[in-house]
Amino acid sequence: MTASTVDRSLWRVAFVLVLGTFMASLDSTIVAVGLDTLAGEFDASVTDVQWATTAYLLAVVTAVPASGWLADRFGGRNLWLGAVVVFLLGSLLCALAWSLPSLIVFRVLQGLGGGVLPPAGQALLARVAGRERIGRLIAVVGVVPLLSPVLGPLAGGVILSVADWPWLFLINLPVGLAALLLARRYVPAVPRAEEPGAFDLRGALLLAPGLAALVYGLTTGAGVVAVPVGVAALVLFVVHGLRTTRVPLLDPRLFTRPPFGPAALGLAVLSASVFGTMFLLPLFLQADLTALQAGLLLAPQGAGAVLGSVLVTRFVDAVAPRTLVLAGILLIAVGTVPLTQIDHGLPDLAIALVLFARGLGAPLVGTPVMTLVYRSIEPAALPRAASALSLLSTVGGAVGTAVLAVVLEHRLRVRGTDVSAAFADAFWWVLGMVLVAAVAATRLPRPAPEREPSDAS
Repeated sequence: MTASTVDRSLWRVAFVLVLGTFMASLDSTIVAVGLDTLAGEFDASVTDVQWATTAYLLAVVTAVPASGWLADRFGGRNLWLGAVVVFLLGSLLCALAWSLPSLIVFRVLQGLGGGVLPPAGQALLARVAGRERIGRLIAVVGVVPLLSPVLGPLAGGVILSVADWPWLFLINLPVGLAALLLARRYVPAVPRAEEPGAFDLRGALLLAPGLAALVYGLTTGAGVVAVPVGVAALVLFVVHGLRTTRVPLLDPRLFTRPPFGPAALGLAVLSASVFGTMFLLPLFLQADLTALQAGLLLAPQGAGAVLGSVLVTRFVDAVAPRTLVLAGILLIAVGTVPLTQIDHGLPDLAIALVLFARGLGAPLVGTPVMTLVYRSIEPAALPRAASALSLLSTVGGAVGTAVLAVVLEHRLRVRGTDVSAAFADAFWWVLGMVLVAAVAATRLPRPAPEREPSDAS
């Protein structure tokens, strides 16, 4: 068996960790289709119920930065298991919620666990696999966030068609319990950091509230106050991170190290494009279709992402990262251009095909980017690098969705009754995001990855 061969035990570890990531990623979008149902249940407006989604997102962006230090302090496996327990407890309490305020509080608890699961799982898998084998394995983990905006609304629609609203949350329990049992048996422990260092309290007091304020301002329309406050806090955090003699919660210097900087930018813009499109297109489709019908029409993007994930595992160790990423971006662009003409009446088959192309291209971007980063980072720094990537992906998706919401609102005012043209205008912005990702990709390494001895722990 060669150093780069992925044996059955490693695939088993990847599958177990994917269960946690899938559960958390899906839950970030599954509630979206249940807003009307929850509004009726709690006798509240849809705007008020939207806080159940916003609270989850704010909790995620608050929890992610601390995941690196927590992994150093308690060990990656222990952190992952603890995050699953917190997420499951939050899910159970959400299902038992007796009022809208109680649901929002329990969604915060759920988000704190869900925010830690993706970076903790990625860092743990990278550490167990070693640099030689991480490329093929990360394709499995990396495809999950690409599926959540597609499968979440579809799963929510199916659940609500056959069961009551608590099952939007109870569905997590069997998946999470299975993940816990399998992880205790199959996922090996990795050494904790010898010197995790003191917790960067000052950095946490700047970074977490700054991110929460930024995302809150962008996603709720309260940007006049919240966005400047968030930006100011993040600027102060960067200054603190560069000056502190301790290990910062998230090291700003990471973004100056090639290939981390352009790789992180490309991943953030990809998330903005994926989540932004999954915000615009369902809105457009639900003018004529039910939520379930719209979800089924969006399913080809998920199918493309799965196929792309399978394909990229065959090429990620042999083809230059820049080549794979640019090929993926080209597919996403090809799948975006027709959407800019959606006002001319795209048939359902055309929409399915362009979404399939977008789904196929996304893993060709995400997998090489994450592989590059994890291979260039020393094992001890993997938890903090995974935290940074997960944070950028989450914030990128939130910012992209918020920007497109503002663009759509403006174009609806300009276009008046021509709603389709307003959506077509917004998709031009999606195409612009794809082009920004292409520019970032040109800074990625040209040669194929060099093979190094495995350093799996």
